[in-house]
Amino acid sequence: MRRPMLTLALFAGLAACAGGAGMAGAAQKGDRAEAPDVTGRWTGTWATQVKNGTAPAMQLDADVVRKRGGKYEATFEGECGRPYKYTIRMEGRQAGKAVLFKGTADLGEKDGGVYDWIGRANGTEFLGFYTSQGYTGTFRLTRPQAQP
Repeated sequence: MRRPMLTLALFAGLAACAGGAGMAGAAQKGDRAEAPDVTGRWTGTWATQVKNGTAPAMQLDADVVRKRGGKYEATFEGECGRPYKYTIRMEGRQAGKAVLFKGTADLGEKDGGVYDWIGRANGTEFLGFYTSQGYTGTFRLTRPQAQP
């Protein structure tokens, strides 16, 4: 199905969906905000807009790795009638206590083609929006809860 691809595209951008977690942005009055750690595991849901509203939310998991020069790589996976797994490169920059992500990813013709996305992550929440020629949608991820 195309929905997993859409979500991944968004994350790829976000994602993504990628930020400059290592880039220290100056806050007002010369103070520097500490960059949040946005690497590691994330879990949550994504949903695509359809003609009559929003399709049901689907499970989405991500693993974000920081690369050099403010770049990130995120692997998104889940299931939407079939399993999917995408690894996407992201760019980002620090903005206060968050990392803003953006990007473009081609998920292939069968998965909806080229997607553009934007997103925002802090230490506990990763939000994003994606769009392509035929789809728009959102996702919301948080840190997985520790198992007892």
